[in-house]
Amino acid sequence: MWKYLLALGLALAWPASGAQRVFDFAEFPADQTPPGFSSVVAGEGPPGKWRIIMDDVPPLLTPQTDKSPPVTKRAVLAQLDPNPTDERFPMLVYEGELFGDFLLTTRFKLVSGVEAQMAGIAFRYQDEKNFYVIRASGLGTNIMFYKVVDGERRDAFRLETEVPAGVWNELSIECKGNQIICLLNGRKALPTFTDNNARPGRIAFWTKSDAVTYFTDARIVYTRSEIPARAIARDVLKKYSRLIGLRIYTLDPSGDPRVVASKHEEEIGQSGGAAEKNCIANGTIYYGKEDKTVSVVMPLRDRNGDPIAAVRLVMQSFAGQTQQNALARARPIVREMQARVASVVELAQ
Repeated sequence: MWKYLLALGLALAWPASGAQRVFDFAEFPADQTPPGFSSVVAGEGPPGKWRIIMDDVPPLLTPQTDKSPPVTKRAVLAQLDPNPTDERFPMLVYEGELFGDFLLTTRFKLVSGVEAQMAGIAFRYQDEKNFYVIRASGLGTNIMFYKVVDGERRDAFRLETEVPAGVWNELSIECKGNQIICLLNGRKALPTFTDNNARPGRIAFWTKSDAVTYFTDARIVYTRSEIPARAIARDVLKKYSRLIGLRIYTLDPSGDPRVVASKHEEEIGQSGGAAEKNCIANGTIYYGKEDKTVSVVMPLRDRNGDPIAAVRLVMQSFAGQTQQNALARARPIVREMQARVASVVELAQ
């Protein structure tokens, strides 16, 4: 789904050893919300209408000849719902992983809006009531940083600057240690902020009110930080090397199960099904048998005994395999995992 590259030649200094994730919207069908994301709204009103559409986009690099086309039709991410509710902040949250130190760069285009013409990136995202945001306003001719803590806006800082509509602008946000740095169109747009209370979080594309906004060429360079779920999965797979498959699911902000740890890294961020959702909600155990494998879905519980995650184990089948002995094989593995985590926060953040 997402492409991993080495971090080279970006706007801000970053170690060449950093991993990079490129959001290539051309990989997804047009007129659909890209998979691996959740549409949420902060404030009031309905969530946004996030879709992949085609638009004219100039190249990132200067054309080498005059014969090169000035723009090409490319797939971009668009927020298309012009609902004018004032305190409405649609966000499209990337569910793949949490980011601590990172450099995110994206291009955006302010297309229309009577109440607002804005584009931004939310980061350090925990839920729709707790996140940071840096956003640019065309109608307000400014760029702004603020935190949302328990649904309240804090530490707001704004500077006047031109943000032209109808053209592609570039926004870069760097979080490194306790510092936050922002560039707009290659120039430092805000003072460097010091934040000693930050914790890793998700990133999200952000708009306001009736703003119709496009995004493209989004990429994030980051220092890999292993969440506890992945460390647990890695250790279990090392001990139980004959496991064919292992996935850990937690619920995303929309209430859908998503893979947060897996034997196969490319599965991280994929959505689960009704079995995983029901397992987390009700503690229901599932068993399935194929020709050569069996799969078991079991709840992972917190210190109070409440389900906080679902674990799917895939094991090799054998002659005389039954549901009872499959569960007997799976229970000790899940019990070992459960002993290492007390809450969903400790598991997935």
